[in-house]
Order: sequence, then C-alpha cells, then structure tokens
Amino acid sequence: MTTNKTLSIRRPEDILGYIPHMLGYCPEDSLVAITMQGKILGATLRVDLPIRPSPHLLAGFAERVRSYLISDEEADGVVLALYSDAGWADGAVVRTMVPLLEELRQCLDEVDLTVRDAWLVGKEYWRSAYCTDLGCCPAPGHSVDRIRDSSLSAELVYQGSIIGPPPGAGRGAGPGASSLARHGSLDEGVLEAEARYGDRLLSLWRNEQCLDAVLAVWQHVISTRGGSDPLQPAQDAGLVGFLRMTLKVPAWRDAVIVMAAAGIESAKSGAAAYGFFDGDAGFGDGGFDGDAGEGPVFDPCEVGVPAVAATPAAVPSVGSWSAVDVYTYGDVLLGIRPEVPLWPQLNALQQILATLCVEGESGAVAAAALTIQGWISWCKGSGSIAHASLELAEAACPGYRLAELLSEVLAHGAICEWARRPGSAWRGQHGLSV
Repeated sequence: MTTNKTLSIRRPEDILGYIPHMLGYCPEDSLVAITMQGKILGATLRVDLPIRPSPHLLAGFAERVRSYLISDEEADGVVLALYSDAGWADGAVVRTMVPLLEELRQCLDEVDLTVRDAWLVGKEYWRSAYCTDLGCCPAPGHSVDRIRDSSLSAELVYQGSIIGPPPGAGRGAGPGASSLARHGSLDEGVLEAEARYGDRLLSLWRNEQCLDAVLAVWQHVISTRGGSDPLQPAQDAGLVGFLRMTLKVPAWRDAVIVMAAAGIESAKSGAAAYGFFDGDAGFGDGGFDGDAGEGPVFDPCEVGVPAVAATPAAVPSVGSWSAVDVYTYGDVLLGIRPEVPLWPQLNALQQILATLCVEGESGAVAAAALTIQGWISWCKGSGSIAHASLELAEAACPGYRLAELLSEVLAHGAICEWARRPGSAWRGQHGLSV
C-alpha cells in the first residue's frame, strides 16, 4: 500500500508499541518476527511459541520461522519479540528463551538474515533479550507502560488505530480497529428489507443487470462508508438489508471480493468468463437456480446510492476491457494478481462487513461476512485473525464451502502472495522506518 506519511521508530518501545497495532491485538505466548530492509521494517510474522522447548523441537521451530521470513526476498535483517508471561519474578524468562533465540539466530544466519535485536515481553514487564547491564535493563524489566506510552503508539492511537482482543477471546476479536460482528440484535427494518429485496432479486442472480446494480451499490458503499461515516443499521436499514441479501449469492459475494481487490472491470469480466450470465457458472455452494433472461432493472437509487454513482458509465459492459486491466477470480482470491491490490478498498470492505451481522448470528449472511473478513486478514498476513474468522464462519453455517476451502489453505501454511512481496504487502496506514 502506498502511504503519504512515514513514521520513524527511534527506540525499542516504538517497535514493541507498533506490533499490537500491526496485528490488531496484543500477542500472547508468541514469537513476532519483523523483517528489515536496511532501516525499513518489512513483513511481520506471528507464531505460537513451542510448548516443549526440546532441542529437536526448537530446531524445527526455527526452520519453520525461516521458511516464512525468506519470502521477503529483499530483507537483510530481522528483529524478534518473544511474548511470555512466565518466569519474570525470578528472571527465569531470560534463561528459558536463550536456547530458542540462539537456535533462531543460527538458523537465520544461514540465509543472511541477521537478528538485529530481540526483546522479551510480558504482561507487566519487558526487557532486551541480550542486555546484561542492570543500569540499562533493571530486574525484572521495564514497565510495559513505556510501550503503551511510546511516541509511535500514541501517534497510531491519534490516527484512529485501536487494539482489540486476541483471536479466540470471543466474537469481538477482530481485524484491526473493528470487530468481526456487531453487538446486539438485528434491526427489524434490516430484516424486512433483506426479505423484500430477496423476493425481488434472488431468482435473477444470473441477470447481468442485477450484477451491475449489486456492484454499483457495493462500490458506492466501499467508497463512502468504510471510514469516518460507517453504516448505521437503524438509519440505513434498506441499504444494510440489500447488502446482506447480496451475500447470500456466492457468485455476487465473489464478485464483490474481486471488485474490492482488483476493480469493477475484473469483477464483471471474471463473471462473464465463468459463464455467470448464461447458466453455466460453477458456483456450487448457494443453490440458486436463477432465470438468465431479461429481468426488471433494480435501481440502486432505491437504497440511497446517488444517480451519478449508478450510471452505466460506472459499471462498464462486459466487452469493454483490455486483457491488461482485468484478472481472473482465481488469481485474485489467491492473492496472485493484481500486482498490488486496492488496499484502501479491501480495508473499507473489511470494516463494512463487520456491521452487517451480529454476534452469535447463524446462516449464510454471517458466514459470508466472516469468511470475507478472514480472507482479507489472510491477504494482510494476519493468519491468526484469519483462522479465528473462518472458524466462526463455519460455526455460523456448517459446510460453508468458501470457509472450508480457505481453512484448508491456512492449514497447509500457505501465505498470500501479496503478503510475501514487500511491494504489495499490507502496511497499515503508514510506512515505518528505524
């Protein structure tokens, strides 16, 4: 993501304050490794610490960490933060972590990734992993308040970044500043609108005019309601109900994903390539057998989209794009193309989806919203949040196919191609340099 402002890291507290904002939560019992390209921070990796630190397990752990970090081909160094709350009272935390740090250092040296520095972080204290000077690193360590009060952490909070609970800590665990779902219950007006639009449009899901309308509405919402003007279900009941209805159709769901990541042209051309409009599309987890003939045109103005945003010019016809400008659904979903995704749109989509369902909700709408949020987290390199999102999606709708497929990808340790490349990886709202 291209940013307009670079934040400088001057002290260890700044790096340690940056990590929770980058992950979206404070890690526990974890190793966090951040690659470096000269003085620029690169990719961030978080993995669980090994439970039984035997020499054999430590070697395998170090090799696994290395296999992830070498994906950043431009990196020439790495900084490490080990999060553990055990052993601070008697100083055992240092003795416990030394074998792991040494194994990591040797393993990374083999691929020319120099460990620039390492820190140990607990709930109350933190310290350098290598410093033995009590004047610099008093026992048991520095207060974590120095991390929370660091200049970088304060700047990120000022810019609107919020640290949430860790994945698995409840339905509120979420990506960055937003949760995965709203608290409370669904508004009756939202449910009524969802049913009303469903009766009109679900049977026409192969109709090109319907896809035009769906994409026009989603594009407008992503462009205008993903930041300081979020959706308000009580006030935006018709719009929220319409958006929820569209998530019930896997083909529309996938088109929205592709549009957010690669543009509306790729969403439309990919739909045509899959036979979306002629009855031959292979979208198998929705069960909608729609009419491919001419259906009534849905006017996006009905849900508050300005006429200028819903004009035909905003939604190009199927044959009007060059091959250079469009990408297949498969390439986009695997994070292969485009070279750099439309991060502002994906981030906005992630925030919007969290407003469309409520905690504990079941069914296809909740599963779709949680699955897409999990996919975006995977694209950002946040595997822990992605895993938690997909687990909730499968609980909301057992057998939801896209959640199952993405869970298999995560189970095999696959990293999104965008997250592998420094030039395309998510960097939050700012670049950072040391």
